[in-house]
Amino acid sequence: MKVDSKPLNLSVSETESKLELKDEVECNSTTTLVELPSALVSDKPQKPQTPVVIFATTFLTIFLAEIGDKTQLSTLLMSAESQSPWVVFLGSAAALVTTSLLGVVLGSWIASKLSPKTVEKAAGIMLLLISLMLFWDVAQF
Repeated sequence: MKVDSKPLNLSVSETESKLELKDEVECNSTTTLVELPSALVSDKPQKPQTPVVIFATTFLTIFLAEIGDKTQLSTLLMSAESQSPWVVFLGSAAALVTTSLLGVVLGSWIASKLSPKTVEKAAGIMLLLISLMLFWDVAQF
């Protein structure tokens, strides 16, 4: 059975121009065209991000994620107990740099061996398993 389709009119008002993107959709061995907003997919290739943008994004993400976590609280307590807060700072900074280096090295190696989709699915499954294990521990009181 052949399915015919006319392009969809996606304009919201008369003043807005039509946004088009032709995407082939296969339906029962017949190819039809569907128009989508061109704002979703650009014709221009994406420019690679500059090192400054990558650094700033990484710094901000990790900084906000680490505020108030157990590592920061542990460092705070060790600094309060010791007579050498700068030694605690150097030790904790070295530990964080080492764990970050390990993450970057392992991430690069995994990216070279597996597809991004596989890594994404595996991470999702691992986080789900960790969540289930934590829920199981909480449920057993």
